[in-house]
Amino acid sequence: MTTTVTGRNQITVPAAIVARYALRPGTRIEWISGPSDDEFRCRIVPDPAVLAQRLRGAGRRHLSPGKEHPLEALRREREAE
Repeated sequence: MTTTVTGRNQITVPAAIVARYALRPGTRIEWISGPSDDEFRCRIVPDPAVLAQRLRGAGRRHLSPGKEHPLEALRREREAE
């Protein structure tokens, strides 16, 4: 697949790439220099909301059963201040 850089330094992402990686308006792409002067890579920057959703509840496995939840202890400590 070949694309051309426009006079405004823009490119069109080929439809096959858009479909394969489910790109949509607003998707951020990071450009990374390659090992030689005529190469570079690009990486899709994950959406912060998607990352937050993936992490939701991930720390629960570290909580001890029967002990007070650490956030509840922090809330009580802040109320006491």
